Amino acid sequence: MHRLALSPLEQPQTAASPAITVERVAYHGWSECYRIANGLVAAVVVPAIGRVMQFGLEGAAGVFWENRALDGHWHDAATDEWVNFGGDKCWPAPQAVWTGQQGRDWPPPEGFDSRPARASVIDRGVVVTSAIDPGFGIQVVRWVELEPGRPVLRIRSEYRKQRGQAVRVGIWSITQLRDPEVVGLLLPQQSRFAGGYTRLMTAEPEELKIAGRLLTLHRHPRQCVKIGSDGGSLAWVGRDCALRIDAETGPGEFPDGGCVTEIYTNPDPMAYVELETLGPLTTLHTGQRMARTATYTLRARMRADDEAEARSLLA
Repeated sequence: MHRLALSPLEQPQTAASPAITVERVAYHGWSECYRIANGLVAAVVVPAIGRVMQFGLEGAAGVFWENRALDGHWHDAATDEWVNFGGDKCWPAPQAVWTGQQGRDWPPPEGFDSRPARASVIDRGVVVTSAIDPGFGIQVVRWVELEPGRPVLRIRSEYRKQRGQAVRVGIWSITQLRDPEVVGLLLPQQSRFAGGYTRLMTAEPEELKIAGRLLTLHRHPRQCVKIGSDGGSLAWVGRDCALRIDAETGPGEFPDGGCVTEIYTNPDPMAYVELETLGPLTTLHTGQRMARTATYTLRARMRADDEAEARSLLA
């Protein structure tokens, strides 16, 4: 990365957040990106594809999965193929409503995925604003912020209904992460699902275990696997560091039969997993908006045993 000069309005607001810096940088072939850092962790936002592309401990490799084959590429609006860049994004949930709003069930709605977005510097990070999606009539605004003095990233995603007929949707945040040693889920004390989770794809999860309230599993090397739960906290454990993701919880009807969080594992050769958080379904009329915050807490590993690390992280 290299530093570029910021305009006066884009200078980090050090009076309010002295430990947080925001730099405009070039990143893996994309220009006009933003690196947000607080001395402990750093995040990278790539407005050209509307993504938070990376999050990691300062001086170490990031934990988000990135598709290196697409470095510097832009989404081709002329194709109907999905472009899987990696990083963190949000879609409208559930996927079952996509056909009614855009006339197809795949690829994802264009205003929510991979299209260029506007970005501006705020006190603790960057705010990213999408174009209005033509099918849903929704504009996505995401506040990407670090906490001073803590290894914590917060992403507040807001859906603004700008035009068209009312639509019932939820906020679905999807974080693609590097191949883990193990992923975990903190099961709720009382769950609507038998065993605390539900299988969302037919394939059997790889080495799924439940010990008390801790559910762990591994990435399946040959099958697409997905489970969901009404638990609100997820864990990704890598070789050197571990990430906890907390969903904003509360009342309401949640997508996919009541899922607040979901775990997807992708088969080889693209070795990644997705930790996902969902908000309650809400009917949005023109002029209305809704928001949901996900919190990402990163630390160096503290235990040699993978499952013990996940348990400690979710304690």
